[in-house]
Amino acid sequence: MAAHLEQALAKLKTTGVRMTPQRHAILSFLLDSMTHPTADDIYKSLESKFPNMSVATVYNNLKVFIESGLVRELTYGDSSSRFDADMTDHYHAVCELCGKISDFEYPPLSDIETTAAAQTGFRVGGYRLEVYGVCPDCTGITKH
Repeated sequence: MAAHLEQALAKLKTTGVRMTPQRHAILSFLLDSMTHPTADDIYKSLESKFPNMSVATVYNNLKVFIESGLVRELTYGDSSSRFDADMTDHYHAVCELCGKISDFEYPPLSDIETTAAAQTGFRVGGYRLEVYGVCPDCTGITKH
């Protein structure tokens, strides 16, 4: 993950974003996380290291990372947004009971964008694929 952090730091530097200790900690946490945390999750994980940091600080920094193309925001209706620092093309499986989000790989579905554009007239800018079910922790089974 160190290489990803160095690349992210270099990208921020080229866009003129100043690297504060809090910003560095939030970015490191996101890059190391596989859980797609909420802003509140990030805040709770870092508050002991940065007692003066607020949830607003976390949100403001997440906004900077999103605008810089380092993080994507995953919104799910009324529940809190989750954040993903894996900007590669991948998909998500979402547990309907606990809300856990897991990444999975599948060949790109680029024909979806072409079909959607042809049928709707939209200029398609992207898509997000998610599957829903119950995770192994909630069903009590292990992954095969």
